[in-house]
Amino acid sequence: MSARPSLVVIGGGPRGTGVIERIAANAGELYGDTPLDLHVVDPHPPGGGRIWRPDQSPLLWMNSMAEDVTMFTDETVELAGPVVAGPALDAWADDVRAGRVTPDADPAVLAEIHGLTGSDFPTRRLQSAYLRWTYERARAALPPGVTVHEHRTTALAVTGPRGGRQRVRLQDRPEPLLADLVVLTVGHLDAEEEPEQAGLGDFARRHGLVHLPPDFTADSDLGALRPGEPVIVRGFGLAFVDLMVLLTEGRGGRHEDGVYLPSGREPVLYVGSRRGVPYHAKIGYAWTGERPPLPRHLGPDWTEAALRSAGPLDFRRDVWPAVVKELGHAHYHRLFTAHPERTALAHEVFADKYAAADPGSPELAALVAEAVPDPADRLDLDALDRPLDGVRHPSPDALQDALRAYITDDLARRHDPGHSEDLAVFLGLLSAYAQLVRLGDIGGWWHGFFSYLASGPPGPRLHQLLALSRAGVVRFLGADLTVEADEERGLFRARSATVPGAATEARALVEARLPDPSLRHTASPLLRALRDEGAAVTGSGLLSVDPADSRVLDRAGRPHPRRFALGPFTTARNSGAFTRPRTGGPAFRQNDAAARAALTLLRDLSCPGRLPS
Repeated sequence: MSARPSLVVIGGGPRGTGVIERIAANAGELYGDTPLDLHVVDPHPPGGGRIWRPDQSPLLWMNSMAEDVTMFTDETVELAGPVVAGPALDAWADDVRAGRVTPDADPAVLAEIHGLTGSDFPTRRLQSAYLRWTYERARAALPPGVTVHEHRTTALAVTGPRGGRQRVRLQDRPEPLLADLVVLTVGHLDAEEEPEQAGLGDFARRHGLVHLPPDFTADSDLGALRPGEPVIVRGFGLAFVDLMVLLTEGRGGRHEDGVYLPSGREPVLYVGSRRGVPYHAKIGYAWTGERPPLPRHLGPDWTEAALRSAGPLDFRRDVWPAVVKELGHAHYHRLFTAHPERTALAHEVFADKYAAADPGSPELAALVAEAVPDPADRLDLDALDRPLDGVRHPSPDALQDALRAYITDDLARRHDPGHSEDLAVFLGLLSAYAQLVRLGDIGGWWHGFFSYLASGPPGPRLHQLLALSRAGVVRFLGADLTVEADEERGLFRARSATVPGAATEARALVEARLPDPSLRHTASPLLRALRDEGAAVTGSGLLSVDPADSRVLDRAGRPHPRRFALGPFTTARNSGAFTRPRTGGPAFRQNDAAARAALTLLRDLSCPGRLPS
């Protein structure tokens, strides 16, 4: 090659940082000391990117404890490259306190770091400092021949022939960046309004109402929501929790001893969703004793067989039964080993019969009924998923009492080691997720179910929700929420199956969720250009990538030799760019595979005789 080799990483958030860390880890073996220009393109500071940027409200927390967050590989991660140990977030805070690490953080964040314990839920701005440090560490670990160039701008398009250099067009630069390889790690992006959202927005403008479409809550214009006025909120997940905090404590309210003291500037939030309940609280105790052996019924062999099957996979028919059996294995293994007094068979007998029974079969149901006498100790995923199915209340007030009792019971259980089978199911979910990410686009339901059970809010947030409910600042609407636009009255109207005949009217509607990561509706000119140029897009709008190394696939199924993509907008989407220590981290495996493939091609390009003919 006559020109200096060049690699462009578009997206400098946690995923891009993870790829750069893997490039640094593998470069010595695969690339040596050959010069390389590494360009990082992101309008936000590298490390945190947009979602984890430092300029966020200190009221916004992570939904993981500090001891459960790492950006570094360990021996549980399946990778071809080397494991490079690094501190989890709580250990990093210890290093800061001991003076071994000096983070790029303002005094308020430094004070948070100095007070952080492993069981705390850190603020997002604290996590931003950890991510920035991780990025700087990865950058420092690159070979001396690698020169890093940061571009605080937006990439608009990637063009170029399959066999030649790519051209990356930037928003504020007349000449494109020339790249031998491009890696897209752009994370969560804005979306154009889908037809339903566009219609609701038009209705709101005609009638002088407020409609906030799906968005990252920290970027939403919440100032339009007026004090004392009712607001219909559709969505009861983590975006709702952020909204709740910013509209209560963020407007001067205070929580004291389980009581919310309002400022008088809060709107009244009427919240409902498909399930009608908040995500399950994060489990509030640590694991002890024997872990369930995972994977057991949904492992690499099962995944490979599923990939070889003829025709497209149907999640409910082909995948879900294996998930149910795997989660049941984790649940009952823990029940028999940690709480044997609640079982009625020898563990070995149960385990052998459980392994032999078909998922969902009458034989399996009979075995569980025989071995676990109390139905409350049996795993019922359908009841967990839809706790309000078939539940009806005579009035909205009756629903408030019932849902407060449900949340109180959930909090008690999620903090009770006597129900540690719930933590075993959580570990089963992590194991299953790591396998299912290999299957590509299996639809959005599974990701939502995983988040609902495994990625819910910190327990203190649900205690705050209870206090807000008792104060009348939050009102629950129930399950199967529908919202209609009443042209005659110029209002939004919400109804729920849980309280038949009841309706709530409001002049404001908030969609409390992130936009779907679909290339069919993306507002990103970069992803639109890829889509329009011929990149393969699945039925649900995800960018198709090669499961082996995350190269972008075209509509003929051919991997692009010079383009890679990782993140929630791809068929290799997973539960996050960082993970719990010692849980396999599928994102880390993907980062490693992509980095090794990229370095191998860059090496071969620098030595043309090594390229395959």
